[in-house]
Amino acid sequence: MAPVSREDVTIGIDVGTTAAKAVAVDESGRVHARARIPHQLLVPAPDRLEHNAEEAWREGPVTALGRLNRPDAKAVAVSSMVPSLTAVDTEGRPITPGLLYGDSRGRVPDAAEQPVPAVGEAAEFLRWTAAEAPGAAGYWPAPAVANHALAGEAVIDFATAITSLPLFDGTGWNASALADRGATVDQMPRVETFGKPVGQVRGTSAVLATGAIDALCEQIVAGADHDGDVLVLCGTTLIVWITVAEARQVPGLWTIPHTAVGKSQIGGASNAGGLFLGWVDRVVAQADPLSADPRRVPVWMPYIRGERTPFHDPDRRAALHGVDLTQDAASVRRAAYEASGFVVRQILELSGAPVRRIIASGGGTRVQPWMQAIADATGRPVEVSAVAEGAALGAAFLARMAVGLESVITDAARWAAVERVVEPRSEWVGPTKDRYRRFLELSGSRLA
Repeated sequence: MAPVSREDVTIGIDVGTTAAKAVAVDESGRVHARARIPHQLLVPAPDRLEHNAEEAWREGPVTALGRLNRPDAKAVAVSSMVPSLTAVDTEGRPITPGLLYGDSRGRVPDAAEQPVPAVGEAAEFLRWTAAEAPGAAGYWPAPAVANHALAGEAVIDFATAITSLPLFDGTGWNASALADRGATVDQMPRVETFGKPVGQVRGTSAVLATGAIDALCEQIVAGADHDGDVLVLCGTTLIVWITVAEARQVPGLWTIPHTAVGKSQIGGASNAGGLFLGWVDRVVAQADPLSADPRRVPVWMPYIRGERTPFHDPDRRAALHGVDLTQDAASVRRAAYEASGFVVRQILELSGAPVRRIIASGGGTRVQPWMQAIADATGRPVEVSAVAEGAALGAAFLARMAVGLESVITDAARWAAVERVVEPRSEWVGPTKDRYRRFLELSGSRLA
């Protein structure tokens, strides 16, 4: 491998649900080193989801950075899932559980259903955490904990802050909203625009840059920028975004701005990703889903801990339908991957947007049965991103912006690359379509 000059190398670190992932990247987007530090996803009760924040948010990113062994790195940036929250002491060390998206401690009191998206979830996280640790030195989300561990800077990006509405009102922390939850402005992290220099990484000459939400970091390097491009993020959470020319409102779906000027994205996050598929992997006998008979597959309802998009119902639960004696472990596993594919198709159809192409990114892209099921369920080819660590890759691009190596975020699209294309299989498309209709009926979708 040819040597890479110091000014060309930046590092992105993604604090994910099951691991901290890091990549060292040059100006062309080529990954020169990668690291993955697993951490445990804790489920102390069916409606709770948390991390040991010391392990996952503080130690994990520092260890991942060390594993890369790239002293030539110019800058480092962190991406992370949202929302998340923990209380910290004066040294920035977590002293309460790290609460994660969908945890019942984030439910808005007396709400008929959780808002779309989950406005108020972070605020309720703060209410619970401040009651658990009153007078803590700080109440920080995951990226603030990671950035402080890396460089002594408790800082988060604007996009992460805005997901905590009404705590952050778009211009700054809202003192009244914080006080109502037991906190003050001084206990909250600093907020900066993404891709800005905010400190120096301990023990190095590298600049610490503000990163962004994991899904945003994935999006900027995926190349899903044209009308009808669909980005499917295959991580612990399944996220589907369709690029559209104009913002549109559809019940149950989210609409957010695209980084491309004048465009929007419609879709949302589902629990039918790695959270569900990992559970199936643990409880169903090992077998190859690709060996299943197309006509002998049951139907999963994948709501192992409720569903987000499009139902926003935390009380839904998983169920397996149509099981008979002709089926085996391969059939049941295939049904699980199909369920994830069905959610992708359901979101696409609910959006009403034309589909041009489907691009898959995230760690789940390494799982061929998952990619095949999405292709079969949608009846469309799936273009698999060349770099599975998309969020870390996007963060590495933001790190380049912080040191003046990039000036326009849309230039990150040049890093988009397709590793392979997974085609739908003709013998599976018909039977899968029939099961999709059953899936819609069982789930109570208005598409049924």
